[in-house]
Amino acid sequence: MVPIRFRSRSFILASLLLTATALPASAQTAPIRQVPGVYHQAIGEVRVTALFDGVVPLARAELSGIDDAGKQALLASRHVPETPQGLQTAVNAYLVQRGDVLTLVDAGTARCFGPGLGHVLENLRSAGYSPEQVDQVLITHAHPDHLCGLLDGQGHEAFPKATVWLARADADYWLDPKTETRADTRAAFRPLFKMARDAVAPYQAGGRLRLFARGERLPEGVSGLDSPGHTPGHTSFLFDAGAGQQLLVWGDIVHYHAVQFSRPDASFEADLDRGLAIASRRALMARVADGGWWLAGAHLPFPGLGHVRRDDDAFAWVPAEFSPLPGEQ
Repeated sequence: MVPIRFRSRSFILASLLLTATALPASAQTAPIRQVPGVYHQAIGEVRVTALFDGVVPLARAELSGIDDAGKQALLASRHVPETPQGLQTAVNAYLVQRGDVLTLVDAGTARCFGPGLGHVLENLRSAGYSPEQVDQVLITHAHPDHLCGLLDGQGHEAFPKATVWLARADADYWLDPKTETRADTRAAFRPLFKMARDAVAPYQAGGRLRLFARGERLPEGVSGLDSPGHTPGHTSFLFDAGAGQQLLVWGDIVHYHAVQFSRPDASFEADLDRGLAIASRRALMARVADGGWWLAGAHLPFPGLGHVRRDDDAFAWVPAEFSPLPGEQ
């Protein structure tokens, strides 16, 4: 070990000042970005890659079924970042690789929700994959932050060789123009219908949109678990990862992670059927916890991978620890 020679504090400060002033102006003022939003996790015989699409603010007022004091207590103790626009909420997609088969669950927002989102394709490439390699895209439900990313920045197919899988119940609701004009359709939802139709249109035209109902076969190694409420056909996907491991990828079972694990009865205003959404949330949390399954969540803090444990009559989120991939140790 080379001995360290201590210099005077004034000399160190002068050196730091000289270094700072020597930097070009562009280096001092350039915006700083985080590293690419990519995280790999080995689970059994598969590799899961979490892909960060961005963050969206969700207002506290959109969370119902819990009083303001209860919200504040849970949010304060979990230190969720918050701006005047709302609580920071991640949008994630997941690439599951088994051998040479690549399955993407959800596709992010693309251009549908503004410049703060839409980074799935960019991060897919940062992870070492190309969109042309994706074999199938499983869509948990037909909301823009999950399927607009089926299109690239030019409005073309982002995954030109992939088959897209969507629950028939969601397709019957979101892809039917008649639903958009029904008297009981919420006004805030009306722009979402065209977004959904546009996103799937090229795949539908090319014969690569597959609609499935409960119990129907999905790609090998994947089962669909009905989890309706947020939308009519909301589906979570259970992967048999081999080696005794299971991975559940869910979409909008949870939006406010700091609250809804402790209070599964708290619901999001955008849930079409709040009572059914609560029942789906409780049922899935119980299955994940009791089965010791891995969980990947579309709106859990990135990378959104981990486990669920029971906590009295409710649940708690257990984020995965950073782990090297096999061969990296």
